[in-house]
Amino acid sequence: LAWGGDVATLADADLAPLDTPAAQALMLQLAKYPDMLTAAAQGFAPHDVTFYLRELAGRLHRYYTLSPVLAAGSPALTQARLALLMAVAQVIGNGLALLGVTAPDKM
Repeated sequence: LAWGGDVATLADADLAPLDTPAAQALMLQLAKYPDMLTAAAQGFAPHDVTFYLRELAGRLHRYYTLSPVLAAGSPALTQARLALLMAVAQVIGNGLALLGVTAPDKM
């Protein structure tokens, strides 16, 4: 994603415009992260983290295919979509780091 903006500006983004089923599914998957992580740690089940990350990546792919980010149509929608993508990137990065896996900064 060739946005080039400051990620800190997305902290206050209004997520209300993210009302599509794909966006909702992606946000719901993000919301599962803390509970999944707790259960994986308590159950000594690092594979649960990999399964979660795979599902999150799949939901991201579906969302990104259906929802143009930089050509969203309005600045508010663009900001909301960028905030969602950055949240997904953060969670994927954290999950991979917990597994000891490194990932490129960009592809």
